[in-house]
Amino acid sequence: MHRGAGAYVCGEETGLIESLEGKRGWPRIKPPFPAVEGLFGQPTVVNNVETLSCLPHIIERGADWFTSIGPDHSAGPKLFCVSGPVKNPGCYEGPMTISVRDLIERGEFGGGMRDGKKVKCVLPGGVSMGALTADELDMKLDFADPRNYGLLGLGTAAAVVIDESVDMRIVLRNLARFYGTESCGQCTQCREGTSWMYKIATRIAAGAGRIEDLDLLLETARNMGMMPGYSICGLPDGATYPIETIVKKFRPELEAAIKAQPPGNAEALLTVLN
Repeated sequence: MHRGAGAYVCGEETGLIESLEGKRGWPRIKPPFPAVEGLFGQPTVVNNVETLSCLPHIIERGADWFTSIGPDHSAGPKLFCVSGPVKNPGCYEGPMTISVRDLIERGEFGGGMRDGKKVKCVLPGGVSMGALTADELDMKLDFADPRNYGLLGLGTAAAVVIDESVDMRIVLRNLARFYGTESCGQCTQCREGTSWMYKIATRIAAGAGRIEDLDLLLETARNMGMMPGYSICGLPDGATYPIETIVKKFRPELEAAIKAQPPGNAEALLTVLN
């Protein structure tokens, strides 16, 4: 057992190996892949704890038992997390036949919203997979259905629930700030792209936004994702999906907030922010 430093980028396997070796947690250029040259130069297999925890049960009960749980394309049990204003936030195990609505509302999972609040937005796979609106809660938490809703994938299956009282400008800024902070800075498009998305989102959240800033965020996200394989790890892709899906799916709210800014507010704040 080894206590990790907790950097987000160490979720990438070679970044984790660098951290275990006592170095800064920077992802490595591949090849060589860890199975050839990993920890201290030796062949290394890296798996999630969730994956390893399934192995004893598969060995004891057999592959047929394991594949009998969940749909054919997403077999086996899954750990689902739910956080936010739900009655029972936590981590739960279940089959990948449940929906986002089930995870939030069913008694054996989230148990419904607290204090009569309503869902406005859900980040169902952790923040890097993208966002759902309240009309998209029937999305199945499996490996296939998220793509039908414009998401990158299932991801961690750790759902973050946001209620109707939350200003989506603040959500946008917080997500951009997270990725701007957690980028290791090795790759230009990630280092510069996440930094500029945070600056733009900060301007919008501060009441100095412009309608064209929303298009600028989308353009920056597209530029970061135009060259798949040109970054050392997948953080640039994960950084663009929440920004892009929130701007697209909650654009009317964002535009209304920008238009409602007091006259002259944008010019005054822009002077301060610049």
